[in-house]
Amino acid sequence: MTSHLHALSFDANDPVGLAHFWAGVLDRETTEDPYGGIALAPDDGTGLRLRFLPSQEKKTVPNQMHFDLTSTSLDDQRRIVERALELGGRHIDIGQLPEERHVVLADPEGNEFCVIPPGNSFLAGCGFIGAVASDGSQEVGYFWSRALGWPLVWDQDEETAIQSPQGGTKITWGGPPLAPKAGKYRLHFDLVPSAGSDQRSEIDRLVSLGAAPADIGQGPVDWAVLVDPDGHEFCVLPPR
Repeated sequence: MTSHLHALSFDANDPVGLAHFWAGVLDRETTEDPYGGIALAPDDGTGLRLRFLPSQEKKTVPNQMHFDLTSTSLDDQRRIVERALELGGRHIDIGQLPEERHVVLADPEGNEFCVIPPGNSFLAGCGFIGAVASDGSQEVGYFWSRALGWPLVWDQDEETAIQSPQGGTKITWGGPPLAPKAGKYRLHFDLVPSAGSDQRSEIDRLVSLGAAPADIGQGPVDWAVLVDPDGHEFCVLPPR
C-alpha cells in the first residue's frame, strides 16, 4: 500500500489572496478543497494540487521547499517573471550568483520560487511546476519514494529526486547540510490513504518507514500530523 499525495499545502496569512496570486502565475482556477480551504486543482492528470490554509504565524526564515517553474524560451521566462511581479511578487537575493540564469522571486507572503531558463534537461517534460525543490537528506528521499510509491529518478552525491509513475512535477532533495529547523514549516504535504487502506493502517505503515507522530497544537481533529525522518511535518487525511 502507498499514500496518495492529495496536495502541497501553504500556511497563509491571506489564503484567498495567496491562492489568487498562484492562480494568476500558473493560469489555474481556484476551487474549494474537499478537506477545507481554497485550492488550485491540477490542470491535468499529472499536476500538483495546491492548498492554502489560514495561519496567524508570519514567515521568518527561508522555506524548506520552493517551486522551480520552467520556461520554453528566454522571452517566456521574462513573461513569467513579469506576470509574477504584476501580481504582487518581488525579486529576492538568496545568494544566487550573477552568472546563474534562473530568476529568484518571492510571492506576496515571501515564499521563494525560481523561474528556470529554457533548456534544463532535468526538468524536461515535467510541466510548468518542474520541481518542488526541497532541503533534505538522502534518507528522506528514500522515505518519500516508499511512502508515495514514486520511483527515484535521481540518486547521486546524496541528492535525490522522485517522480510519479505518471510523470509531472519532480520532488527533489538537495542533501546535507540542512538548515536548523526553526518552528513549524509553512509548506507541507497532505496525504490520503490509497484505496483499500484506512487512515490508522497507513499511519502505522508510514511510522514503520521512519515517520513519527507530531504535535503542532492541532488538538482533536480527524487528520494526523507526522514528521518525516528530517523532521518535516506532513498530514495524513482521512479517506473521503
